[in-house]
Amino acid sequence: MSALDPAVIPLSLYVHLPWCVRKCPYCDFNSHELAGAVPEDAYVAALLRDLDAELALGETRPLQTIFIGGGTPSLFSGAAIARLLDGVRARLPLAGEAEITLEANPGAVDEAHFARYREAGVNRLSIGVQSLREAQLRALGRIHTPGEVSRAVAAARAAGFDNFNLDLMHGLPGDTAGDALADLRAALAFGPTHLSWYQLTLEEGTAFARRPPALPDEDLTAVDVDAGIAVMAAAGFQRYEISAFSQQGRASRHNLNYWTFGDYLGIGAGAHGKLSRASGLLRTSKRRHPQAYMKAPDDARRAVPEADLVTEFAINALRLVAGFSAETFTQRTGLPWSTLAAALEAGFAQGWLEAQPGGVRPSAQGLRFLNDLQLLFLPEAEAE
Repeated sequence: MSALDPAVIPLSLYVHLPWCVRKCPYCDFNSHELAGAVPEDAYVAALLRDLDAELALGETRPLQTIFIGGGTPSLFSGAAIARLLDGVRARLPLAGEAEITLEANPGAVDEAHFARYREAGVNRLSIGVQSLREAQLRALGRIHTPGEVSRAVAAARAAGFDNFNLDLMHGLPGDTAGDALADLRAALAFGPTHLSWYQLTLEEGTAFARRPPALPDEDLTAVDVDAGIAVMAAAGFQRYEISAFSQQGRASRHNLNYWTFGDYLGIGAGAHGKLSRASGLLRTSKRRHPQAYMKAPDDARRAVPEADLVTEFAINALRLVAGFSAETFTQRTGLPWSTLAAALEAGFAQGWLEAQPGGVRPSAQGLRFLNDLQLLFLPEAEAE
């Protein structure tokens, strides 16, 4: 393994704001139902202390992107977001035209909030729509209505946001043929620049996992996905990741940094980070409960074993329609391309990978059977 050069690896910042009005039954994120007012001042102060501790590792690279996720970050005031971003800028340089995204829920925003976020420096929104049908929203435990989605988008535009994502699900309880496409067309009518369109899954530890709802047949879901990809292509949206679609030049730069195995600082309750050092890869994690986090983030750090690097890289990079290059693999892991020989051979044999100049990409079948393709890059698979 050659030494990693952090200077050539892009750096992002993820900020976790953990509170929600109500926990959704499908959600396995570190989110907590809010009891009373958001403790904005105390939490922003804790975030900046957390960032100071991260920077004690000697980090000086400029931030290419910032993503403020949750939870429901739009429960925070514009003044709190401004204090947060001002504090970040005082500690680390931002690259020119850095992408700064904030997640918002349609039932927890208004035009004044959006305008203040824009003034604070947020230049991209990600709005959690999930569905545009009343019955499905109720089944998902969402607190907003289709009408509130329309008002949220209008408020975002009025505040000057010309770059925004809509989160949308398919394969929902009660869905029949064409329902997912109806949601998709309704979402496209709002004029987003980006769509995250992903299948509802029953995650361990969630209310849905304990009491599973009736979901549509997988064959029906697959037909809707193929049709939806065609609908989005006709609307000018390029599929660049397994569940992400964007207009030209509007891909999520923050998420691309994850998927290309870039580095990121993670601050906030339950946040995770990944940092490259000459000696290898470092993972960080913070206390999950907000109250415990505000007392002390208790930053846990662990070195990633060399044996796990291939798996961690592949799980991310294989999600990309464009695949990855040998140069990126070696730069981000410190390992030679030959390390992948057995997994690549198996992927080609299955028809799940295609060669391209300088690297590989998933085939159409590889994207359809992505989990199986990723399994080929596990250490156990290499040993078999």
